[in-house]
Amino acid sequence: MRTNYLPEPQAPGGRVAKPAVLLINLGTPDAPTPQAVRRYLRQFLSDPRVIEIPRALWLPLLHGLVLNTRPTRSARKYASIWYPEGSPLRVHTERQARLLGERLGDDVRVGFAMRYGEPSIPGALRQLKSEGHERVLLFPLYPQYAASTTASALDHATEFLRKTRNVPEIRWVKEFHEHPAYVDALAALVREHWRQSGRPDRLIMSFHGLPQYTAALGDPYSRQCQQTARLLAGRLGLGEGEWLAAFQSRFGRAAWIEPYTATTLVDWGRRRLRRVDVLCPGFVADCLETLEEIGIEGRKLFLDAGGGEFRLLPCLNERAEWIEALAAIAKQHLLGWLGPGSEAS
Repeated sequence: MRTNYLPEPQAPGGRVAKPAVLLINLGTPDAPTPQAVRRYLRQFLSDPRVIEIPRALWLPLLHGLVLNTRPTRSARKYASIWYPEGSPLRVHTERQARLLGERLGDDVRVGFAMRYGEPSIPGALRQLKSEGHERVLLFPLYPQYAASTTASALDHATEFLRKTRNVPEIRWVKEFHEHPAYVDALAALVREHWRQSGRPDRLIMSFHGLPQYTAALGDPYSRQCQQTARLLAGRLGLGEGEWLAAFQSRFGRAAWIEPYTATTLVDWGRRRLRRVDVLCPGFVADCLETLEEIGIEGRKLFLDAGGGEFRLLPCLNERAEWIEALAAIAKQHLLGWLGPGSEAS
């Protein structure tokens, strides 16, 4: 008999398998080559959550121009930050999953997936189901909620659920932009950096940008970014004029959320600021947007405009405070799925 559903795996014998946590990040090309970047960009820029232009207008432009020009330039950028082990984003996300699994212990299975590229979210969910995990916490690694990131990851998860006859029980983390453990982990990172190298004239907290119309249509992203920045500035004891929240990664001609990181760095360079530090709180793992866009391009903008010293702080990556924060957030959403002792530890 033909069916629209995926084959059900054989039910494991014995006790019910432990719950699982699936860390989800944005994604990355498989290699820093034009061919791999083209495959990645085709999937990424075809997502209607990412590009909200009508399909009839956008897809011809995407396939006729963007995918024939941008991959070569982007591949050079990826090559400039590529790790010996592979893509920085994948390397750090995989390490975070391993460390979180060690922190949560034998009561939870921890995996990871990418919204674009591999391992895919449907593929990771199929793997967990084949292992007998019937309770899965989806944990998108985006502190601030946006339809183009968190909601898109959930869309991709439903592709698996729509094809599954016996669906697992699903929960998800919507956002953690003001979670105390996340903000404390950021503050610990900055304090450690400042203990080693002193304080800058200014700290810029650079978040990924979005078109302005997304906020007008109800996306809470920019407001949540500002809230994260205010909370972190408070933890660090920074006064007005010592820090700024700004937005990077503009694409296309539409107006995006301001102030722009690039414009700010040029302005501060022209003012001859002695030293600027940049932190990217919206990214929990170093990637192209932090290492190349800020660490290379942003540095050049500031120095070429006349600025003094430019320092990019690393993302949270595998810092112990961040793994503890991941565990704390996960446990809040796993309540009722773990034994009393596990939930309290």
